[in-house]
Amino acid sequence: MGDTFRAILLIALIAAFLTTSVLLFSWWMESERRLRRAMTKALGAPADTLALSPYEGRAAGLDLEGGQLVVLWNRGAMGLVYAFEEVLGAEIIVDSHLVARVLRGQMRKEIDLDAPDAELVVLRLIFSDPHNAEFEIALWNGTHNAPASEAEKTSGARSPGEGLRLGRRWLSHVEAVMQR
Repeated sequence: MGDTFRAILLIALIAAFLTTSVLLFSWWMESERRLRRAMTKALGAPADTLALSPYEGRAAGLDLEGGQLVVLWNRGAMGLVYAFEEVLGAEIIVDSHLVARVLRGQMRKEIDLDAPDAELVVLRLIFSDPHNAEFEIALWNGTHNAPASEAEKTSGARSPGEGLRLGRRWLSHVEAVMQR
């Protein structure tokens, strides 16, 4: 009887340990956490400005002190680092319509638009790299607005208006970076 009890207790402890290990691994590998870790590793410091799209597995970050812009995709497994001199501009696209643009050497184009029912708000970053000339990240995606995890609820935009505000903030940063 005592051996049976010890065997059951041992099995229960192993099951509890394995369950805890799987939960910790799952927490550690969440898309947003992976993107934040990869961004910090790529920049060498926390990003001054960050745009995350955990559902797409994409991120963009600015390091103002280091003079670099990093774009990540594939849940942070792949990415590129651009110097500010390589940044040509940025655009905000709402439901396939260009609503704002800032390009090196041109005046900023912005339409005063409030799109409370937008399905998609995208930030497009434009670079002087012929192989990777642009990078798009969804700041708001109405079809995927139900976050998969609690952590994803704290990142990115929770409404189309928030997505537009984040995009305008990015345009301001990119414009300031290009004037350096």
